[in-house]
Amino acid sequence: MAHEHKLAIFRGLLKFKSNTQKIWGVLIFLSIVTIIEVVLGIIKPRALTHSYFLGMKLLNWIFIILTLVKAYYIAWDFMHLRDEKTSLRRVIVWTPVFLVFYLMFILLFEADYIYSVFKDGFITWDF
Repeated sequence: MAHEHKLAIFRGLLKFKSNTQKIWGVLIFLSIVTIIEVVLGIIKPRALTHSYFLGMKLLNWIFIILTLVKAYYIAWDFMHLRDEKTSLRRVIVWTPVFLVFYLMFILLFEADYIYSVFKDGFITWDF
């Protein structure tokens, strides 16, 4: 009841979006990001497929970043993180982001090492 009273006080000061507007906004944002991913996946621009950053093609980095943006936005909107305290939002969002980047770091460097061992080492491509 006190919560309703606070909303009544601030209702004149703040403009609240309707649920329909929020749903359309989420649909449009996620659709735009997905369309960008699909178009880049179909076209595969040469500038992005032949340029490397930290041992991986720029196109792959773009896909990873766009996927993380979509995951963050889904958590932000559908898990109602925008209404939570800043510390809880940071724990929920940044922990998986750091873990994903750490996993990518490990996978990229281990894969590069294994590739170099098979290519230049004593072990050949026997399989």
